This record gives sequence, structure tokens and C-alpha cells, in this order.
Amino acid sequence: MNRIMQLIALIVSRILAGLMLAIVLTVLWQVFSRYVLQSPSAFSEEVSRFLLIWLGCLGATYCYQKDSHLSLDIVANKLAPSNKLRLDIFCHSIVFIFSLIVMVFGGGYLVSITLNPVQTSAVLGMKMAYIYTILPISGLVFCFTAIDKMKNIIQQLSQLTTKRV
Repeated sequence: MNRIMQLIALIVSRILAGLMLAIVLTVLWQVFSRYVLQSPSAFSEEVSRFLLIWLGCLGATYCYQKDSHLSLDIVANKLAPSNKLRLDIFCHSIVFIFSLIVMVFGGGYLVSITLNPVQTSAVLGMKMAYIYTILPISGLVFCFTAIDKMKNIIQQLSQLTTKRV
């Protein structure tokens, strides 16, 4: 499971790097066309907005994978190690439930309702369902990561209880 999670993290990091490069180039083109060519590009604003949506969703999954997301650990730091691990399991289970219900099922529903009837973007004419597919994709990554984190915590918790006995 750890190897699979490392592969997922590697894939997500590469996609994030590509998205960052694409958004920088798109915004540079927008600035260049607006100020140098005196003819603002119509598509670059919409493309950069869509790239930002993907970047935000995938970036959140990457931060969760690397434990670099924002958290308040004031209460957790005051708990005994076994209770802290139990709190971590609770928090990861909440992340799993939210990701499954809201992002996977809700995002999948959003994709399906924008496919029929087809909803398209204003400038590019792209199906919005393609943009919204990042919700169930990132939701699945969140779910897999939460399961992996809970599995690791349960192993740590069993080691703690074994040491006590």
C-alpha cells in the first residue's frame, strides 16, 4: 500500500508541476497580449481560471498526503500518545467520509448533470464536465490517502498497546 501511495503522490506532484507551468505561461501570455500587443487574449483568462481550480483541488490532496495542510493541534498536543492516535483516526475518518460523499459522489453527480444537457464554457466552448472531473478524482485521492493514514495509525496504536502489556 505504501508503494501505491508513493506512486500516487509522485503522479500528483508531477501533474501539479505541469499545472503550475501551464498557469504561469497562460498568465504571462495574458499580460503580454494585453500590454504589448494591445489586444487582450480572451481564452487565457478562462484557461487560467480552470487551471487554478485543478491546481487547488490537487494541491489540497498533495498537502494532505504530505501532512502539510493547516491544522490546529493545540488539543492534540496535550493528549497522551494513544489518545492522540485515536483522535487522528477520528480526523482521518471524517476526511474520508467528507471526501467520499461530497467530492466523489457529489462531484460525480455534478459531472453527470453538466454532461446532459451539455454545459459549456463561455469562451472555449469546452464541456464543463471536463473541468469538474477534478472533484471526484481528488476525492478518490483523499479517500485512498485517508485509508492509508488510518491503517498506519492503527499499526502504531497496536504497537503502543503491545508495549504496555
